[in-house]
Amino acid sequence: MTIEATVSPPRAMGAQSLWSRLMSGKVGPVFVIVLAILAIWYFSAVLLNTPFQKDIYKRGNVEWSAEQLITDTLAQERPVLPAPHQVIVELYNTTILKKITSKRSLVYHSWITLSTTLLGFVIGTVLGILLAVGIVHNNSLEKSLMPWIISSQTIPILAIAPMIIVVLNAVGIQGILPKAFIATYLSFFPITVGIVKGLRSPEIIHLDLMRTYNASNWNLFWKLRWPSSVPYLFTGMKVAIATSLVGAIVGELPTGAVEGLGARLLAGSYYGQTIQIWSALIAAALLAAALVSIVGISNKIVLKKMGMAQ
Repeated sequence: MTIEATVSPPRAMGAQSLWSRLMSGKVGPVFVIVLAILAIWYFSAVLLNTPFQKDIYKRGNVEWSAEQLITDTLAQERPVLPAPHQVIVELYNTTILKKITSKRSLVYHSWITLSTTLLGFVIGTVLGILLAVGIVHNNSLEKSLMPWIISSQTIPILAIAPMIIVVLNAVGIQGILPKAFIATYLSFFPITVGIVKGLRSPEIIHLDLMRTYNASNWNLFWKLRWPSSVPYLFTGMKVAIATSLVGAIVGELPTGAVEGLGARLLAGSYYGQTIQIWSALIAAALLAAALVSIVGISNKIVLKKMGMAQ
């Protein structure tokens, strides 16, 4: 009894200390959240697929048990909600087992969507920077443009996307560019707002000090305003690259596209292939996470080169 009483508390303290260290970092909390999402996903899949599976049993006069019901609901060919392992298998089959040039490869479709995303993101970034510079240096532009820039984001993209496609097709602009413009429409706003705030972030005392040295507006911009706005630029770019991906996918929907992740979503909805729909959604989410991570890494590299502390 004495030995157990002496040994048990250190073991409990060791387990508690290990759990504390695990949860104090980034991996532990993310792992717990992923497990919770998977548990909720599996439970929801069983719940939503059960009515159809019971109907199958009824029509076939099949006697079933709870264990068999759970197993069958997680293995349906066209489930209402596919199970996580079904989506993983579909991702494996359409990425690893398919050639990247195949029209059934998610890598191929992801590349098509990525091309549109990057083009729209680049155009949106340049447009956002130009608008922000004009707004900061011209009060009339701020009063005339800023309300329209803000109100433009209240228009549902699903409503305006077909109009953009039709208008651009009417003037002979086809292919990737119309879809890139839709991505631009969503991505320029966070860039504009972020740069405006960044260009105005220098303190008045710093602006006055540079004017004391007879600095021109050009010098003020490049030596003070622009370096101060770089952190805000990358913050806006993280949001912009994700919204640009959304715009690229939405741009593929009204065109009846046969390529891209949007086309995979359309094809899956037409033929009731819910597993294909979810695999395309997961691929889009992974692509967005990768793009945001690349922007974040670029942010750290640039700020380190500029000598700014993280």
